[in-house]
Amino acid sequence: MKKISFIIIAAIVLLTTAGCSDFLDRPSLTTLDDQTYWSSENNVRLFVLGAYGSYFTGYSDTWGQVYAPGVYSSGEFSDDYTSSGALPNILVAVPKDNWFRAETRPGYWLPRRGSGPWNFAYIRKWNLLLDRLNTMKEDGKLTDEAYKHWSGVARFFRGWEYSRFVQSFGDVPYYDHQVFPEDIDDMYKDRDPRTLVMDGVKADFDYAMANVRVDDGIDFVNRHVVGVIASRCMLFEGTWYIYHKNDEAMKTNSNIDGYAKTFLTAAQTYAQAVIESGKYSFDTDFRTLFGSLYTTLTGKSKEVILYRAYNKSVNAGIQHCIASYSNGNEAQTASGNLSTLKAWICQDGKPYSSSTVANASSWRLQDMVVTRDPRFEATFWDEPKASATGLYTEKFIDREGPKYSYNGKARPTYYASNTNENGFPCVRYAEAVLNWIEAKAELADKFSGTAVTQADLDKSINAIRKRPLDNVAIAKGVKQTAPLLIAAIPDDPARTSAVEAATHAGIVSSPLIWEIRRERRMEFFMEQYRVLDIRRWGKLELMQGSVNPDLLVGGWVELDLARKTTTQATNLKKTLNNQGYDLLTNANINKVSVKHYTTNADGTITLGDRIYWNGTNATEMRGFLVPISIQDREAANTAVRNYLEPICTDVITQYVDAGYTITQNPGWD
Repeated sequence: MKKISFIIIAAIVLLTTAGCSDFLDRPSLTTLDDQTYWSSENNVRLFVLGAYGSYFTGYSDTWGQVYAPGVYSSGEFSDDYTSSGALPNILVAVPKDNWFRAETRPGYWLPRRGSGPWNFAYIRKWNLLLDRLNTMKEDGKLTDEAYKHWSGVARFFRGWEYSRFVQSFGDVPYYDHQVFPEDIDDMYKDRDPRTLVMDGVKADFDYAMANVRVDDGIDFVNRHVVGVIASRCMLFEGTWYIYHKNDEAMKTNSNIDGYAKTFLTAAQTYAQAVIESGKYSFDTDFRTLFGSLYTTLTGKSKEVILYRAYNKSVNAGIQHCIASYSNGNEAQTASGNLSTLKAWICQDGKPYSSSTVANASSWRLQDMVVTRDPRFEATFWDEPKASATGLYTEKFIDREGPKYSYNGKARPTYYASNTNENGFPCVRYAEAVLNWIEAKAELADKFSGTAVTQADLDKSINAIRKRPLDNVAIAKGVKQTAPLLIAAIPDDPARTSAVEAATHAGIVSSPLIWEIRRERRMEFFMEQYRVLDIRRWGKLELMQGSVNPDLLVGGWVELDLARKTTTQATNLKKTLNNQGYDLLTNANINKVSVKHYTTNADGTITLGDRIYWNGTNATEMRGFLVPISIQDREAANTAVRNYLEPICTDVITQYVDAGYTITQNPGWD
């Protein structure tokens, strides 16, 4: 197989048949038999492929959004993202179950955490596979090389699953073997310390890095896929130990610094193996990465390590809706905000407050697309558009798709509804280099590790900044961002602001680490990384408008110029029939509002009062758009307990009914 459409093959967890007569004991012709299934490496591959869609989610399927870019519904729970009405809570009460099955869409809550639910199905799957591989090897059905490869794949997925589990709950029961119903003590054991669990995870990743094939075919798990994901998991864990070392949940650990150093070193080592392979580089423009139709980019782009392709001619059920909500025809219920806009670096490599690029102080989107890093132009529509914040994300579609929102032509099905067929780079080189440089910087800053050099920046952040531009961006005047220089790291005033000081982990001490974090924010906007980042960095307070007022406003709008009048043509040309972005209607009196700003001595800005449209004050309606009826999150969202998910009441009850007890996370009792 040279390419995969990630068909979700039914997960085979237990394959058994039973009978009491010769007739009933005959092998089934239509079902899988655990006694006969494990006969070939190809069957092992099929068993593993059944889980790909749950790990390499891409754009998810049809209307799905779990781990997918949330441009059409709730989106990820992060400070990059703002909606109208009440902003969603991460969790303010102990739920009945940690799947949240009672919600409209099962798994709807996962984007709020970016991690995993309380579910052992996949842990059982990988433990079962390891057991069956041992049997296959003993029976001579696998070569030693194949046995080691597939054992590495199974341990890679088990490690990843447990890492996501720990990211949600901290301590969890750890099983490196199959659990059987008759073993009640094993089934209902209390949670193991996260250090024990993550020791097992690291051992799994170490084995996988040593034994998974370097090349197992296009878009199958290989050693470089393992390296990127393993570095992601270890980076999360290592930084968690740094920025949560005083949390109640960590007090049972007597060697926090030692574990932090161990996990960060592992993150650096895994990512470095990918870098040193020499196979990958940045040779593809940003939009192409997320908008290619029908086919994989793996092997075609040196940045893509594993790609999820969508092609209804291969499987009509595997399509998605994300591009539909990126093409301009569909309104986005939520999108970026002022906090996002402020974070974007300018083309001279400096923050907006100190940049010398012409018009860098302008917040008009038409100016920002040519003054900011090129990823800004590739991510956002270059004028206010139909979203709650006026910022419209078009990152997840090719250059052709958005044209149908203003050329009057019917959209092809691959851009419409839930029938989109553009693919997603599930594992890419940018994450490898950013995980690597952050781990190295943290080791240097906290544990006297080897200092980050200019050469390190050149093969990580600066290599990304040299990513080629496409013709559309070039025609607009977009330019590559200047390199980050170790001798001239910008010192952004935002780093030491009152907002940052109010967060759980406090001010980031290193300007270099601040810039590395900024690079992640620009690179991974809306890809479900940010929620994990702000949790591991101890920054949940950034999700509270009372702490971070930039969260409660959107992009800059000039609503007086966008009005539909008989004497004035709109200044917004990329809309069907030049309809513009007309919010100054009678129906919106006392609903639509903006905020002006003042510029401070250090070049930063401070928001002013909220000004509502009253029917006659059109010229005042230039400012940062305030989403209609916006309400801040509940204060409970930023309680220390919320960095971890509570154990749900269903699980607690199951333990009690069986005569056992499971320990609840601190603060959720």
